[in-house]
Amino acid sequence: MTDVSEEYFRRLVDEEALRSYLEEELGPTDEFSIQRHAEGHSNETLFLTWGERELVLRRPPPGETADTAHDVLREYRVMDALQNTEVPMPTTVLACEDHDVLGSDFYLMERVEGTVLRDEEPERFAEPAHRERIGEELVDTLAAIHGVDHEAVGLDGFGRPAGFTERQVERWGRQLEWASEVTNEVREVPELDRVGEWLEANVPEEYPHTLVHGDYKLDNVSFAPGAAPDRGDDGPTNRSPPELVAVFDWEMSALGDPLVDLGWTLSYWRDPKDPEPAMSELTARFMEREGYPTRRELVDRYERETGMTFENDRFYRALAVYKLAGLGEMFLRRYLEGNADDPLYPLMEERVPALAERAVRILDGKEPL
Repeated sequence: MTDVSEEYFRRLVDEEALRSYLEEELGPTDEFSIQRHAEGHSNETLFLTWGERELVLRRPPPGETADTAHDVLREYRVMDALQNTEVPMPTTVLACEDHDVLGSDFYLMERVEGTVLRDEEPERFAEPAHRERIGEELVDTLAAIHGVDHEAVGLDGFGRPAGFTERQVERWGRQLEWASEVTNEVREVPELDRVGEWLEANVPEEYPHTLVHGDYKLDNVSFAPGAAPDRGDDGPTNRSPPELVAVFDWEMSALGDPLVDLGWTLSYWRDPKDPEPAMSELTARFMEREGYPTRRELVDRYERETGMTFENDRFYRALAVYKLAGLGEMFLRRYLEGNADDPLYPLMEERVPALAERAVRILDGKEPL
Protein backbone atom coordinates (compact mmCIF):
# COMPACT_ATOMS: atom_id res chain seq x y z
CA MET A 1 0.00 0.00 0.00
CA THR A 2 1.39 3.42 -0.94
CA ASP A 3 0.47 7.09 -0.52
CA VAL A 4 -2.49 6.35 1.72
CA SER A 5 -3.03 5.99 5.45
CA GLU A 6 -3.55 2.49 6.78
CA GLU A 7 -6.90 3.50 8.27
CA TYR A 8 -8.18 4.80 4.91
CA PHE A 9 -6.92 1.70 3.13
CA ARG A 10 -8.88 -0.52 5.53
CA ARG A 11 -12.00 1.45 4.65
CA LEU A 12 -11.39 0.61 0.99
CA VAL A 13 -10.46 -3.06 1.20
CA ASP A 14 -11.17 -6.00 3.48
CA GLU A 15 -8.34 -8.13 2.15
CA GLU A 16 -9.58 -11.41 3.64
CA ALA A 17 -13.11 -10.94 2.32
CA LEU A 18 -11.78 -9.99 -1.12
CA ARG A 19 -9.43 -12.96 -1.21
CA SER A 20 -12.25 -15.35 -0.31
CA TYR A 21 -14.49 -13.90 -3.02
CA LEU A 22 -11.78 -14.04 -5.70
CA GLU A 23 -10.93 -17.63 -4.84
CA GLU A 24 -14.53 -18.55 -5.62
CA GLU A 25 -14.61 -16.52 -8.84
CA LEU A 26 -11.10 -16.93 -10.25
CA GLY A 27 -9.72 -20.00 -8.51
CA PRO A 28 -7.18 -20.23 -5.66
CA THR A 29 -3.69 -18.76 -5.75
CA ASP A 30 -0.71 -18.41 -3.44
CA GLU A 31 0.18 -14.98 -4.80
CA PHE A 32 -2.15 -12.14 -3.83
CA SER A 33 -1.22 -8.51 -3.30
CA ILE A 34 -3.07 -5.22 -3.54
CA GLN A 35 -2.07 -1.56 -3.55
CA ARG A 36 -3.90 1.69 -4.11
CA HIS A 37 -3.26 3.77 -7.22
CA ALA A 38 -3.04 7.32 -5.88
CA GLU A 39 -3.37 9.24 -9.18
CA GLY A 40 -7.16 9.17 -9.46
CA HIS A 41 -9.41 11.71 -7.76
CA SER A 42 -12.89 10.18 -8.08
CA ASN A 43 -13.50 6.44 -7.97
CA GLU A 44 -10.79 4.48 -6.20
CA THR A 45 -8.41 2.38 -8.31
CA LEU A 46 -6.42 -0.50 -6.81
CA PHE A 47 -3.85 -2.74 -8.48
CA LEU A 48 -4.10 -6.47 -7.74
CA THR A 49 -1.79 -9.37 -8.39
CA TRP A 50 -3.70 -12.66 -8.44
CA GLY A 51 -1.30 -15.43 -9.32
CA GLU A 52 0.05 -14.60 -12.75
CA ARG A 53 -2.74 -12.12 -13.49
CA GLU A 54 -2.33 -8.36 -13.10
CA LEU A 55 -5.73 -6.84 -12.42
CA VAL A 56 -7.31 -3.49 -11.61
CA LEU A 57 -10.13 -3.06 -9.09
CA ARG A 58 -12.44 -0.05 -9.27
CA ARG A 59 -14.77 0.93 -6.42
CA PRO A 60 -16.39 4.13 -5.12
CA PRO A 61 -14.75 6.14 -2.36
CA PRO A 62 -16.04 5.47 1.16
CA GLY A 63 -18.72 7.63 2.70
CA GLU A 64 -21.75 9.39 1.25
CA THR A 65 -21.60 10.24 -2.45
CA ALA A 66 -23.59 12.77 -4.46
CA ASP A 67 -26.55 11.64 -6.55
CA THR A 68 -25.44 9.04 -9.17
CA ALA A 69 -21.72 9.77 -8.97
CA HIS A 70 -19.30 6.83 -8.63
CA ASP A 71 -21.59 4.23 -10.28
CA VAL A 72 -18.95 1.61 -11.01
CA LEU A 73 -21.39 -1.05 -12.22
CA ARG A 74 -22.58 1.36 -14.90
CA GLU A 75 -18.92 1.87 -15.82
CA TYR A 76 -18.44 -1.89 -16.06
CA ARG A 77 -21.50 -2.34 -18.23
CA VAL A 78 -20.33 0.03 -20.95
CA MET A 79 -16.76 -1.27 -20.85
CA ASP A 80 -18.00 -4.84 -21.23
CA ALA A 81 -20.25 -3.85 -24.14
CA LEU A 82 -17.37 -2.18 -26.01
CA GLN A 83 -15.01 -5.17 -25.88
CA ASN A 84 -15.32 -6.02 -29.58
CA THR A 85 -15.64 -2.53 -31.08
CA GLU A 86 -13.12 -0.14 -32.62
CA VAL A 87 -12.80 1.60 -29.25
CA PRO A 88 -9.61 0.30 -27.54
CA MET A 89 -10.62 -1.15 -24.16
CA PRO A 90 -9.12 -3.01 -21.20
CA THR A 91 -10.44 -6.58 -20.90
CA THR A 92 -13.24 -6.82 -18.35
CA VAL A 93 -13.13 -9.66 -15.78
CA LEU A 94 -16.09 -9.47 -13.36
CA ALA A 95 -18.44 -7.13 -11.52
CA CYS A 96 -19.66 -7.55 -7.94
CA GLU A 97 -22.69 -5.93 -6.28
CA ASP A 98 -22.40 -7.92 -3.04
CA HIS A 99 -21.55 -5.30 -0.42
CA ASP A 100 -20.50 -8.01 2.05
CA VAL A 101 -17.18 -8.18 0.17
CA LEU A 102 -15.95 -4.57 0.21
CA GLY A 103 -18.93 -2.59 1.46
CA SER A 104 -19.69 -1.31 -2.05
CA ASP A 105 -20.03 -2.35 -5.67
CA PHE A 106 -16.77 -2.98 -7.50
CA TYR A 107 -15.41 -4.54 -10.66
CA LEU A 108 -12.20 -6.03 -12.01
CA MET A 109 -10.47 -5.61 -15.35
CA GLU A 110 -7.15 -6.72 -16.78
CA ARG A 111 -4.33 -4.24 -16.28
CA VAL A 112 -3.15 -2.66 -19.55
CA GLU A 113 0.56 -2.06 -19.98
CA GLY A 114 1.15 1.36 -21.42
CA THR A 115 1.91 5.02 -20.87
CA VAL A 116 -0.54 7.58 -19.51
CA LEU A 117 0.38 11.17 -20.36
CA ARG A 118 -0.46 12.94 -17.14
CA ASP A 119 2.15 15.46 -16.01
CA GLU A 120 4.81 15.16 -18.72
CA GLU A 121 5.36 13.65 -22.14
CA PRO A 122 7.66 10.61 -22.42
CA GLU A 123 11.02 11.27 -24.05
CA ARG A 124 10.13 8.96 -26.95
CA PHE A 125 7.26 11.27 -27.94
CA ALA A 126 9.28 14.48 -27.72
CA GLU A 127 9.34 15.35 -31.41
CA PRO A 128 6.83 17.32 -33.50
CA ALA A 129 5.52 14.41 -35.59
CA HIS A 130 4.77 12.29 -32.53
CA ARG A 131 3.22 15.21 -30.68
CA GLU A 132 0.90 15.79 -33.61
CA ARG A 133 0.00 12.10 -33.60
CA ILE A 134 -0.96 12.20 -29.92
CA GLY A 135 -3.63 14.77 -30.72
CA GLU A 136 -4.79 12.82 -33.76
CA GLU A 137 -5.09 9.55 -31.82
CA LEU A 138 -6.99 11.31 -29.06
CA VAL A 139 -9.50 12.83 -31.47
CA ASP A 140 -9.84 9.75 -33.66
CA THR A 141 -10.63 7.58 -30.64
CA LEU A 142 -13.23 10.08 -29.44
CA ALA A 143 -14.77 9.92 -32.92
CA ALA A 144 -14.80 6.10 -32.65
CA ILE A 145 -16.67 6.30 -29.33
CA HIS A 146 -19.23 8.63 -30.86
CA GLY A 147 -19.57 6.32 -33.85
CA VAL A 148 -20.48 3.20 -31.84
CA ASP A 149 -23.80 1.57 -32.75
CA HIS A 150 -25.04 1.45 -29.17
CA GLU A 151 -28.01 -0.78 -29.98
CA ALA A 152 -25.80 -3.35 -31.69
CA VAL A 153 -23.49 -3.65 -28.65
CA GLY A 154 -26.34 -3.97 -26.15
CA LEU A 155 -26.47 -0.42 -24.81
CA ASP A 156 -29.98 0.38 -25.94
CA GLY A 157 -31.62 2.03 -22.97
CA PHE A 158 -28.25 3.00 -21.46
CA GLY A 159 -29.44 6.58 -21.26
CA ARG A 160 -31.99 9.10 -22.49
CA PRO A 161 -30.26 11.13 -25.22
CA ALA A 162 -33.23 13.45 -25.69
CA GLY A 163 -32.82 16.23 -23.16
CA PHE A 164 -29.33 15.03 -22.19
CA THR A 165 -27.63 18.42 -22.38
CA GLU A 166 -30.38 20.16 -20.44
CA ARG A 167 -30.05 17.48 -17.74
CA GLN A 168 -26.29 17.96 -17.66
CA VAL A 169 -26.77 21.59 -16.66
CA GLU A 170 -29.44 20.66 -14.11
CA ARG A 171 -27.45 17.76 -12.70
CA TRP A 172 -24.27 19.73 -12.13
CA GLY A 173 -26.30 22.50 -10.58
CA ARG A 174 -27.61 19.91 -8.11
CA GLN A 175 -24.11 18.56 -7.48
CA LEU A 176 -22.95 22.07 -6.66
CA GLU A 177 -25.95 22.58 -4.42
CA TRP A 178 -25.17 19.32 -2.59
CA ALA A 179 -21.53 20.25 -2.14
CA SER A 180 -22.25 23.81 -1.08
CA GLU A 181 -24.33 22.59 1.86
CA VAL A 182 -20.94 22.10 3.51
CA THR A 183 -18.46 24.17 1.47
CA ASN A 184 -20.37 27.42 1.97
CA GLU A 185 -19.30 27.22 5.58
CA VAL A 186 -15.71 28.05 4.50
CA ARG A 187 -16.44 30.36 1.52
CA GLU A 188 -19.00 31.00 -1.23
CA VAL A 189 -18.57 31.18 -5.05
CA PRO A 190 -21.38 33.42 -6.38
CA GLU A 191 -19.93 33.48 -9.93
CA LEU A 192 -21.05 29.88 -10.33
CA ASP A 193 -24.67 30.98 -9.97
CA ARG A 194 -24.21 33.36 -12.91
CA VAL A 195 -22.61 30.62 -15.02
CA GLY A 196 -25.37 28.14 -14.18
CA GLU A 197 -28.08 30.64 -15.11
CA TRP A 198 -26.36 31.43 -18.44
CA LEU A 199 -26.04 27.75 -19.27
CA GLU A 200 -29.71 27.11 -18.50
CA ALA A 201 -30.67 29.96 -20.84
CA ASN A 202 -28.36 28.88 -23.68
CA VAL A 203 -28.74 25.10 -23.98
CA PRO A 204 -28.62 24.18 -27.69
CA GLU A 205 -32.06 23.25 -28.99
CA GLU A 206 -30.73 20.42 -31.16
CA TYR A 207 -27.66 18.19 -30.96
CA PRO A 208 -26.57 14.72 -32.13
CA HIS A 209 -27.33 11.60 -30.03
CA THR A 210 -24.46 9.13 -29.52
CA LEU A 211 -22.62 7.18 -26.85
CA VAL A 212 -20.60 9.62 -24.75
CA HIS A 213 -17.68 8.88 -22.45
CA GLY A 214 -18.31 11.67 -19.96
CA ASP A 215 -14.69 12.18 -18.83
CA TYR A 216 -12.67 11.96 -22.02
CA LYS A 217 -9.25 13.59 -21.70
CA LEU A 218 -5.59 12.80 -22.28
CA ASP A 219 -4.88 11.19 -18.91
CA ASN A 220 -7.86 8.83 -19.23
CA VAL A 221 -6.27 7.02 -22.17
CA SER A 222 -3.15 4.91 -22.43
CA PHE A 223 -0.57 4.69 -25.21
CA ALA A 224 1.27 1.49 -26.08
CA PRO A 225 4.66 1.04 -24.42
CA GLY A 226 7.43 1.82 -26.89
CA ALA A 227 10.09 -0.58 -28.04
CA ALA A 228 13.60 0.24 -26.94
CA PRO A 229 15.12 2.56 -29.59
CA ASP A 230 18.12 1.63 -31.66
CA ARG A 231 21.10 3.83 -30.92
CA GLY A 232 23.31 5.13 -33.67
CA ASP A 233 26.07 7.70 -33.63
CA ASP A 234 23.52 10.49 -33.33
CA GLY A 235 21.53 8.97 -30.46
CA PRO A 236 18.17 7.12 -30.37
CA THR A 237 16.37 6.28 -33.59
CA ASN A 238 13.27 4.32 -34.58
CA ARG A 239 11.10 5.70 -31.80
CA SER A 240 7.68 4.05 -31.76
CA PRO A 241 4.94 6.48 -32.77
CA PRO A 242 2.08 7.02 -30.30
CA GLU A 243 -0.62 4.32 -30.45
CA LEU A 244 -3.66 4.71 -28.21
CA VAL A 245 -4.45 1.27 -26.73
CA ALA A 246 -7.04 1.80 -23.97
CA VAL A 247 -9.69 4.23 -22.75
CA PHE A 248 -10.39 4.28 -19.01
CA ASP A 249 -12.79 5.88 -16.49
CA TRP A 250 -16.23 5.32 -17.99
CA GLU A 251 -18.21 6.08 -14.82
CA MET A 252 -19.92 9.13 -16.42
CA SER A 253 -20.76 7.45 -19.74
CA ALA A 254 -24.26 7.62 -21.20
CA LEU A 255 -26.21 8.11 -24.40
CA GLY A 256 -26.28 11.81 -25.06
CA ASP A 257 -24.66 14.81 -26.72
CA PRO A 258 -21.17 14.07 -28.12
CA LEU A 259 -20.25 17.76 -28.18
CA VAL A 260 -20.32 17.71 -24.35
CA ASP A 261 -17.45 15.20 -24.58
CA LEU A 262 -15.56 17.40 -27.02
CA GLY A 263 -15.98 20.47 -24.83
CA TRP A 264 -14.65 18.51 -21.85
CA THR A 265 -11.60 17.32 -23.76
CA LEU A 266 -10.84 20.86 -24.89
CA SER A 267 -11.08 22.20 -21.34
CA TYR A 268 -7.92 20.22 -20.47
CA TRP A 269 -6.00 20.96 -23.68
CA ARG A 270 -3.54 23.85 -23.59
CA ASP A 271 -2.58 26.28 -26.35
CA PRO A 272 0.65 28.32 -26.11
CA LYS A 273 -1.34 31.57 -25.78
CA ASP A 274 -3.35 30.43 -22.76
CA PRO A 275 -3.29 32.19 -19.37
CA GLU A 276 -2.11 30.36 -16.26
CA PRO A 277 -4.35 27.36 -15.53
CA ALA A 278 -7.06 27.73 -12.90
CA MET A 279 -6.32 24.27 -11.51
CA SER A 280 -2.61 23.68 -12.06
CA GLU A 281 -2.60 20.37 -10.18
CA LEU A 282 -4.84 18.78 -12.83
CA THR A 283 -3.55 20.66 -15.87
CA ALA A 284 -0.66 19.35 -17.93
CA ARG A 285 1.13 21.99 -20.00
CA PHE A 286 3.39 19.97 -22.28
CA MET A 287 0.92 20.25 -25.17
CA GLU A 288 1.88 23.92 -25.44
CA ARG A 289 5.10 22.73 -27.12
CA GLU A 290 5.88 22.72 -30.83
CA GLY A 291 4.06 20.04 -32.77
CA TYR A 292 0.99 19.56 -30.60
CA PRO A 293 -2.26 20.52 -32.36
CA THR A 294 -4.11 23.58 -31.13
CA ARG A 295 -7.65 23.27 -29.81
CA ARG A 296 -8.89 24.68 -33.10
CA GLU A 297 -6.99 21.97 -35.00
CA LEU A 298 -8.43 19.26 -32.74
CA VAL A 299 -11.92 20.58 -33.47
CA ASP A 300 -11.25 20.67 -37.21
CA ARG A 301 -10.10 17.04 -37.18
CA TYR A 302 -13.08 15.96 -35.08
CA GLU A 303 -15.47 17.63 -37.52
CA ARG A 304 -13.79 15.86 -40.45
CA GLU A 305 -13.85 12.46 -38.72
CA THR A 306 -17.46 12.63 -37.54
CA GLY A 307 -19.22 14.93 -40.00
CA MET A 308 -20.53 16.93 -37.03
CA THR A 309 -20.05 20.66 -36.48
CA PHE A 310 -18.89 22.08 -33.16
CA GLU A 311 -21.46 24.84 -32.86
CA ASN A 312 -22.11 26.80 -29.67
CA ASP A 313 -18.52 26.35 -28.54
CA ARG A 314 -18.88 28.90 -25.71
CA PHE A 315 -21.70 26.83 -24.23
CA TYR A 316 -19.85 23.52 -24.36
CA ARG A 317 -16.56 24.91 -23.07
CA ALA A 318 -18.24 26.86 -20.27
CA LEU A 319 -20.26 23.77 -19.32
CA ALA A 320 -17.02 21.79 -19.05
CA VAL A 321 -15.47 24.32 -16.67
CA TYR A 322 -18.73 24.49 -14.68
CA LYS A 323 -18.56 20.71 -14.26
CA LEU A 324 -14.92 20.94 -13.18
CA ALA A 325 -15.96 23.44 -10.56
CA GLY A 326 -18.72 21.07 -9.46
CA LEU A 327 -16.22 18.26 -9.08
CA GLY A 328 -13.96 20.55 -7.09
CA GLU A 329 -16.76 21.48 -4.70
CA MET A 330 -17.63 17.79 -4.25
CA PHE A 331 -13.97 17.07 -3.50
CA LEU A 332 -13.91 19.86 -0.95
CA ARG A 333 -17.07 18.62 0.77
CA ARG A 334 -15.62 15.11 1.04
CA TYR A 335 -12.46 16.56 2.58
CA LEU A 336 -14.36 18.73 5.06
CA GLU A 337 -16.43 15.72 6.13
CA GLY A 338 -13.37 13.51 6.59
CA ASN A 339 -14.22 11.13 3.73
CA ALA A 340 -11.11 11.67 1.61
CA ASP A 341 -7.39 11.14 1.96
CA ASP A 342 -6.41 13.07 -1.18
CA PRO A 343 -4.12 16.10 -0.77
CA LEU A 344 -5.80 17.73 -3.78
CA TYR A 345 -9.17 18.06 -2.09
CA PRO A 346 -8.43 20.87 0.42
CA LEU A 347 -6.92 22.97 -2.39
CA MET A 348 -10.37 23.27 -3.92
CA GLU A 349 -11.18 26.07 -1.50
CA GLU A 350 -9.15 28.34 -3.82
CA ARG A 351 -9.20 26.42 -7.10
CA VAL A 352 -12.98 26.40 -7.57
CA PRO A 353 -13.28 30.22 -7.46
CA ALA A 354 -10.51 30.35 -10.09
CA LEU A 355 -12.46 27.91 -12.26
CA ALA A 356 -15.57 30.03 -11.88
CA GLU A 357 -13.61 33.03 -13.13
CA ARG A 358 -12.44 31.01 -16.14
CA ALA A 359 -16.01 30.03 -16.99
CA VAL A 360 -17.03 33.70 -16.85
CA ARG A 361 -14.18 34.60 -19.21
CA ILE A 362 -15.46 32.03 -21.70
CA LEU A 363 -19.00 33.40 -21.47
CA ASP A 364 -17.74 36.94 -21.97
CA GLY A 365 -15.68 35.96 -25.01
CA LYS A 366 -12.38 36.70 -23.26
CA GLU A 367 -11.13 33.12 -23.62
CA PRO A 368 -11.87 32.13 -27.23
CA LEU A 369 -11.43 28.70 -28.75
